[in-house]
Amino acid sequence: MVRIAFTANLRRHLPCPVLHAEGATVAEALAGAFADNARLRGYVLDDQSRLRRHVTLYLNGRQAKLETAIADGDEIYVMQALSGG
Repeated sequence: MVRIAFTANLRRHLPCPVLHAEGATVAEALAGAFADNARLRGYVLDDQSRLRRHVTLYLNGRQAKLETAIADGDEIYVMQALSGG
């Protein structure tokens, strides 16, 4: 299993506690997380299942893509970019 954590900005809009999921890639693990929280999917992925432009993924502290392979014990961090002044 991998651990999936979400930035506080996302947690302000909907409940998304730290989750645990399985999969061979970041996308598969996130799909497991979205199965329990369908609204969360819309904040992270667009209608084409692509990562939204304002969202960045980190795997064990390094930037990752949806197709990045994962291993048991990894940590995925979903970060939402901020803008404004």
